[in-house]
Amino acid sequence: MFLCYGIISYLAFVGTILYAICFLGDLVVPKTIDGAPQTSLIAAVLINASLLLLFALQHSIMARAAFKQWWTLFIPKEVERSSYVLLSSLCLMLVMWQWQPVGGVVWSVDNKIATDLLHILYLAGWGIVLISTFLVNHFDMFGLRQVWMYFNGKPYTEWPFSIPGLLQMVRQLMYLGFLIAFWSTPVMTMTHLLFAVLTTVYIITATRFEEGDLVNHFDEKYRVYKKWAPMLLPFTKRRTTK
Repeated sequence: MFLCYGIISYLAFVGTILYAICFLGDLVVPKTIDGAPQTSLIAAVLINASLLLLFALQHSIMARAAFKQWWTLFIPKEVERSSYVLLSSLCLMLVMWQWQPVGGVVWSVDNKIATDLLHILYLAGWGIVLISTFLVNHFDMFGLRQVWMYFNGKPYTEWPFSIPGLLQMVRQLMYLGFLIAFWSTPVMTMTHLLFAVLTTVYIITATRFEEGDLVNHFDEKYRVYKKWAPMLLPFTKRRTTK
Protein backbone atom coordinates (compact mmCIF):
# COMPACT_ATOMS: atom_id res chain seq x y z
CA MET A 1 0.00 0.00 0.00
CA PHE A 2 2.80 2.42 0.87
CA LEU A 3 4.57 1.72 -2.42
CA CYS A 4 1.35 2.24 -4.42
CA TYR A 5 0.64 5.45 -2.52
CA GLY A 6 4.15 6.71 -3.21
CA ILE A 7 3.87 5.92 -6.93
CA ILE A 8 0.45 7.59 -7.18
CA SER A 9 1.77 10.70 -5.41
CA TYR A 10 4.77 10.82 -7.73
CA LEU A 11 2.64 10.43 -10.87
CA ALA A 12 0.33 13.17 -9.60
CA PHE A 13 3.36 15.43 -9.27
CA VAL A 14 4.66 14.57 -12.77
CA GLY A 15 1.27 15.26 -14.35
CA THR A 16 0.85 18.50 -12.43
CA ILE A 17 4.29 19.87 -13.26
CA LEU A 18 3.91 19.02 -16.94
CA TYR A 19 0.59 20.85 -17.01
CA ALA A 20 2.19 23.77 -15.13
CA ILE A 21 4.90 24.07 -17.80
CA CYS A 22 2.21 24.34 -20.45
CA PHE A 23 0.02 26.57 -18.24
CA LEU A 24 2.74 29.16 -17.70
CA GLY A 25 4.07 28.95 -21.25
CA ASP A 26 0.63 29.26 -22.90
CA LEU A 27 1.03 25.86 -24.55
CA VAL A 28 -1.54 23.27 -25.71
CA VAL A 29 -3.68 23.00 -22.57
CA PRO A 30 -7.32 24.06 -22.11
CA LYS A 31 -6.49 26.81 -19.60
CA THR A 32 -3.29 28.84 -19.38
CA ILE A 33 -2.13 31.73 -17.24
CA ASP A 34 -3.40 34.31 -19.76
CA GLY A 35 -6.87 34.87 -21.11
CA ALA A 36 -9.83 37.21 -21.02
CA PRO A 37 -10.62 38.61 -17.55
CA GLN A 38 -13.56 36.87 -15.88
CA THR A 39 -13.90 39.16 -12.87
CA SER A 40 -12.86 42.61 -11.65
CA LEU A 41 -9.19 43.52 -11.36
CA ILE A 42 -9.26 43.76 -7.57
CA ALA A 43 -11.07 40.43 -7.20
CA ALA A 44 -8.66 38.72 -9.62
CA VAL A 45 -5.59 40.02 -7.79
CA LEU A 46 -6.99 38.99 -4.41
CA ILE A 47 -7.95 35.52 -5.65
CA ASN A 48 -4.58 34.93 -7.31
CA ALA A 49 -2.62 36.21 -4.32
CA SER A 50 -4.68 34.00 -1.99
CA LEU A 51 -4.08 30.93 -4.16
CA LEU A 52 -0.33 31.50 -4.22
CA LEU A 53 -0.31 32.22 -0.47
CA LEU A 54 -2.06 28.91 0.17
CA PHE A 55 0.52 27.09 -1.95
CA ALA A 56 3.39 28.93 -0.25
CA LEU A 57 2.12 28.16 3.25
CA GLN A 58 1.57 24.48 2.47
CA HIS A 59 4.91 24.18 0.70
CA SER A 60 6.88 25.90 3.46
CA ILE A 61 5.14 24.82 6.67
CA MET A 62 5.04 21.13 5.74
CA ALA A 63 8.76 21.25 4.91
CA ARG A 64 9.80 22.40 8.38
CA ALA A 65 11.29 19.85 10.77
CA ALA A 66 8.90 20.76 13.61
CA PHE A 67 5.87 20.13 11.41
CA LYS A 68 7.28 16.83 10.19
CA GLN A 69 7.83 15.70 13.77
CA TRP A 70 4.19 16.53 14.62
CA TRP A 71 2.80 15.22 11.31
CA THR A 72 4.43 11.81 11.67
CA LEU A 73 2.55 11.26 14.92
CA PHE A 74 -0.48 10.69 12.69
CA ILE A 75 0.97 9.22 9.50
CA PRO A 76 3.81 6.70 8.98
CA LYS A 77 7.22 8.27 8.44
CA GLU A 78 7.66 6.20 5.28
CA VAL A 79 4.90 8.14 3.47
CA GLU A 80 5.57 11.59 4.95
CA ARG A 81 7.43 12.78 1.87
CA SER A 82 4.91 11.25 -0.54
CA SER A 83 2.11 13.00 1.35
CA TYR A 84 3.97 16.31 1.08
CA VAL A 85 4.42 15.79 -2.66
CA LEU A 86 0.75 14.87 -3.15
CA LEU A 87 -0.57 17.85 -1.18
CA SER A 88 1.82 20.20 -3.00
CA SER A 89 0.51 18.87 -6.32
CA LEU A 90 -3.10 19.33 -5.20
CA CYS A 91 -2.41 22.92 -4.14
CA LEU A 92 -0.74 23.67 -7.47
CA MET A 93 -3.69 22.11 -9.30
CA LEU A 94 -5.99 24.45 -7.36
CA VAL A 95 -3.84 27.46 -8.28
CA MET A 96 -4.05 26.65 -12.00
CA TRP A 97 -7.74 25.71 -11.88
CA GLN A 98 -8.88 28.89 -10.12
CA TRP A 99 -6.31 31.33 -11.55
CA GLN A 100 -7.91 34.58 -12.76
CA PRO A 101 -6.49 36.49 -15.76
CA VAL A 102 -6.40 40.27 -15.34
CA GLY A 103 -5.67 41.43 -18.92
CA GLY A 104 -3.14 43.97 -20.16
CA VAL A 105 0.36 43.61 -21.64
CA VAL A 106 3.51 44.87 -19.94
CA TRP A 107 5.88 44.03 -22.80
CA SER A 108 5.74 42.17 -26.08
CA VAL A 109 8.81 41.05 -28.02
CA ASP A 110 8.28 40.99 -31.79
CA ASN A 111 11.78 40.08 -32.95
CA LYS A 112 11.77 36.39 -33.91
CA ILE A 113 15.32 35.70 -32.71
CA ALA A 114 14.63 37.34 -29.35
CA THR A 115 11.32 35.46 -29.06
CA ASP A 116 13.00 32.14 -29.81
CA LEU A 117 15.73 32.88 -27.25
CA LEU A 118 13.14 33.62 -24.57
CA HIS A 119 11.33 30.37 -25.37
CA ILE A 120 14.64 28.50 -25.10
CA LEU A 121 15.36 30.24 -21.78
CA TYR A 122 11.90 29.26 -20.53
CA LEU A 123 12.49 25.59 -21.29
CA ALA A 124 16.06 25.82 -20.00
CA GLY A 125 14.73 27.11 -16.68
CA TRP A 126 12.53 24.04 -16.32
CA GLY A 127 15.46 21.90 -17.42
CA ILE A 128 17.57 23.35 -14.61
CA VAL A 129 14.79 22.53 -12.15
CA LEU A 130 14.75 18.92 -13.35
CA ILE A 131 18.55 18.59 -13.26
CA SER A 132 18.67 20.01 -9.74
CA THR A 133 16.33 17.28 -8.45
CA PHE A 134 18.65 14.55 -9.74
CA LEU A 135 21.71 16.25 -8.28
CA VAL A 136 20.19 15.93 -4.79
CA ASN A 137 18.52 12.53 -5.44
CA HIS A 138 15.29 12.91 -7.40
CA PHE A 139 13.63 9.79 -6.00
CA ASP A 140 14.34 10.68 -2.38
CA MET A 141 13.05 14.23 -2.90
CA PHE A 142 9.72 12.96 -4.21
CA GLY A 143 9.21 10.12 -1.75
CA LEU A 144 9.81 7.11 -3.99
CA ARG A 145 13.06 6.04 -2.33
CA GLN A 146 11.41 6.00 1.09
CA VAL A 147 8.50 3.74 0.10
CA TRP A 148 10.76 1.52 -2.04
CA MET A 149 13.14 0.91 0.84
CA TYR A 150 10.19 0.13 3.12
CA PHE A 151 8.75 -2.23 0.49
CA ASN A 152 12.08 -4.08 0.47
CA GLY A 153 12.27 -4.22 4.26
CA LYS A 154 15.24 -1.87 4.52
CA PRO A 155 15.53 0.98 7.05
CA TYR A 156 15.59 4.45 5.55
CA THR A 157 19.01 6.07 5.34
CA GLU A 158 19.44 9.77 4.61
CA TRP A 159 21.27 10.82 1.48
CA PRO A 160 24.74 12.15 2.40
CA PHE A 161 25.72 15.77 1.89
CA SER A 162 27.47 16.36 -1.45
CA ILE A 163 27.99 19.20 -3.92
CA PRO A 164 27.82 17.71 -7.43
CA GLY A 165 27.96 19.53 -10.76
CA LEU A 166 26.01 22.76 -11.05
CA LEU A 167 25.46 22.94 -7.29
CA GLN A 168 29.05 24.16 -7.10
CA MET A 169 27.92 27.28 -8.98
CA VAL A 170 24.82 28.11 -6.94
CA ARG A 171 23.33 26.67 -3.74
CA GLN A 172 19.65 27.06 -4.65
CA LEU A 173 19.83 25.72 -8.19
CA MET A 174 16.18 24.65 -8.33
CA TYR A 175 14.93 28.09 -7.34
CA LEU A 176 17.22 29.68 -9.93
CA GLY A 177 15.61 27.46 -12.58
CA PHE A 178 12.14 28.53 -11.44
CA LEU A 179 13.08 32.21 -11.62
CA ILE A 180 14.44 31.83 -15.14
CA ALA A 181 11.27 30.02 -16.25
CA PHE A 182 8.88 32.46 -14.57
CA TRP A 183 10.44 35.57 -16.12
CA SER A 184 11.36 34.28 -19.60
CA THR A 185 8.43 35.13 -21.83
CA PRO A 186 8.17 37.14 -25.05
CA VAL A 187 4.75 38.45 -23.98
CA MET A 188 4.62 39.57 -20.36
CA THR A 189 0.99 40.14 -19.50
CA MET A 190 -0.19 41.74 -16.28
CA THR A 191 -1.37 38.31 -15.17
CA HIS A 192 2.01 36.72 -15.84
CA LEU A 193 3.79 39.63 -14.14
CA LEU A 194 1.64 39.21 -11.04
CA PHE A 195 2.52 35.52 -10.94
CA ALA A 196 6.24 36.19 -11.50
CA VAL A 197 6.45 38.91 -8.83
CA LEU A 198 4.56 36.95 -6.17
CA THR A 199 6.47 33.73 -6.78
CA THR A 200 9.79 35.61 -6.75
CA VAL A 201 8.92 37.10 -3.35
CA TYR A 202 8.05 33.62 -2.13
CA ILE A 203 11.28 32.12 -3.47
CA ILE A 204 13.43 34.78 -1.81
CA THR A 205 11.56 34.24 1.47
CA ALA A 206 11.56 30.43 1.25
CA THR A 207 15.30 30.23 0.65
CA ARG A 208 15.94 31.86 4.02
CA PHE A 209 13.93 29.22 5.87
CA GLU A 210 15.34 26.38 3.77
CA GLU A 211 18.93 27.48 4.28
CA GLY A 212 18.34 27.65 8.03
CA ASP A 213 17.08 24.05 7.97
CA LEU A 214 20.08 22.94 5.94
CA VAL A 215 22.50 24.59 8.37
CA ASN A 216 20.77 22.88 11.29
CA HIS A 217 20.83 19.53 9.51
CA PHE A 218 24.32 19.50 7.98
CA ASP A 219 25.94 21.93 10.41
CA GLU A 220 29.53 22.89 9.51
CA LYS A 221 29.45 21.25 6.07
CA TYR A 222 26.70 23.59 4.91
CA ARG A 223 28.21 26.61 6.68
CA VAL A 224 31.41 26.13 4.69
CA TYR A 225 29.40 25.64 1.49
CA LYS A 226 27.60 28.95 2.12
CA LYS A 227 30.94 30.76 2.41
CA TRP A 228 32.08 30.04 -1.13
CA ALA A 229 28.92 29.27 -3.17
CA PRO A 230 26.34 31.99 -3.97
CA MET A 231 22.72 31.33 -3.08
CA LEU A 232 20.89 32.27 -6.30
CA LEU A 233 23.17 34.26 -8.60
CA PRO A 234 26.12 32.33 -10.09
CA PHE A 235 29.60 33.91 -10.08
CA THR A 236 28.75 36.43 -7.34
CA LYS A 237 31.16 34.93 -4.80
CA ARG A 238 34.83 34.09 -5.00
CA ARG A 239 35.49 30.42 -4.40
CA THR A 240 37.95 30.43 -1.54
CA THR A 241 37.61 26.99 -0.03
CA LYS A 242 35.54 23.86 -0.02
